[in-house]
Amino acid sequence: MDNITLFTAGGIDYLFRWGHFLAGVTWIGLLYYFNFIQGEYFKEADAAHRSGAIQKLVPRALWWFRWGAMFTFLTGVVLLGNRHQGLTLDIGIGATLGTIMFLNVWMIIWPNQKIVIASATQVAQGGEALPEAAAAAPKAALASRTNTLFSLPMLYFMGSSAHMPSGMLTDPASSNALIAIMVVVFALAINGIVGKQGPLTTVRGVIVSGFVLTAVLYGLTVAL
Repeated sequence: MDNITLFTAGGIDYLFRWGHFLAGVTWIGLLYYFNFIQGEYFKEADAAHRSGAIQKLVPRALWWFRWGAMFTFLTGVVLLGNRHQGLTLDIGIGATLGTIMFLNVWMIIWPNQKIVIASATQVAQGGEALPEAAAAAPKAALASRTNTLFSLPMLYFMGSSAHMPSGMLTDPASSNALIAIMVVVFALAINGIVGKQGPLTTVRGVIVSGFVLTAVLYGLTVAL
């Protein structure tokens, strides 16, 4: 077996994998912070404390959150490119979920959170709340809940791709499973844009739903 160092193709590939892990931990860790801790605190905090946190804490957390998502996505693209001939069904599912989550961050969560932050800042300075802020907050919350829902199966399939893959993405059975899974995933993704939180409203609900979704998607990989 040839030695692999950081100055070989295998070493460079591992550096991107390491960067993928680091960025992913940052991104998903903050996702759970927003949904399991900050959101619950905001429900109980008085208006002044909530406004102060929105102005001073949330922008800092969102900076690490969105750039963690960006670097997770970019390093993931490099890793997928290096493995284009050996992609498993599992990595295809995980990468699809991760890509939808990345798009939710940059196209829904961050743009709407900017409106919420600007509105809170304007009110604190004696002005009026931005009219669009009332609609922006629920949009960001729904997309964030959807990302939390997707994170459980995403992490499961990213791990199983290396340890217990369901098959190669090019296999006919894998193609059938992937189509069925994408129908489920994209239906939930659309709900995350124009639907309602439903069972995702509570912390318990989103966690339970995440495990149920993971079980459903896994079931489709072995049933089809």
